[in-house]
Amino acid sequence: MFNYIIDLFFPKVCAGCHTVLMTYETVLCSTCRHEMPLTQYYLDSKNEAVKKFYGKIDIEHASAFLYFNKKGIVQELIHNLKYKAREEIGTILGNWYVEDLKKLKLETPFDVVIPVPLHKRKFKERGYNQVSTFGKALAQGLHITYDDAVLYRKIYSKTQSKKNLLGRSENIENIFDVTFSAENHHKHFLIVDDVLTTGATLEACSRALLKIPGAKISIVCMAMAH
Repeated sequence: MFNYIIDLFFPKVCAGCHTVLMTYETVLCSTCRHEMPLTQYYLDSKNEAVKKFYGKIDIEHASAFLYFNKKGIVQELIHNLKYKAREEIGTILGNWYVEDLKKLKLETPFDVVIPVPLHKRKFKERGYNQVSTFGKALAQGLHITYDDAVLYRKIYSKTQSKKNLLGRSENIENIFDVTFSAENHHKHFLIVDDVLTTGATLEACSRALLKIPGAKISIVCMAMAH
């Protein structure tokens, strides 16, 4: 009864289009779910996400779940997740995409999910890492470990979305580092992030993780700029 009253005065709305959700809908309305711009990259070993890293770093797999378009549903979702603490969006997307990732035929399965880390100052400002729930959902669905302690950000930097493409690529190589033990050797790390743009941040994360003996790297993002 109490929940009914709350919903009556403060109805839950779709994180994509802000329409009032029906009782059987969660986070996203049925229309937005149907219109989500799926990339289907997991079906193509030479997809556009993979090409971002050609000749830069060796990766086992790279893909993004959705296309990110300006003023589209996905931009609204990422905005709500990143700036309005709608962390359940990450869980929904992770639970959805993990069913596709289970179909991958990799030579070496994923061992550990690693989120792109925030600097301690940024984490304190925001209160959460926007990719955590996405990464945790993938780890749970794949029955592997989620670890946010191995990779860390050494240097505080401005929000990437406020920089131009050149600025996103500059001075980023050395802002990440790793802390690890023998238990982390020879692991296949799956790095997760929200939006893949130039790939510079993920490349820097990968180079840091490759300091670990025998490490293999894969990359999965919620969306890719299109």
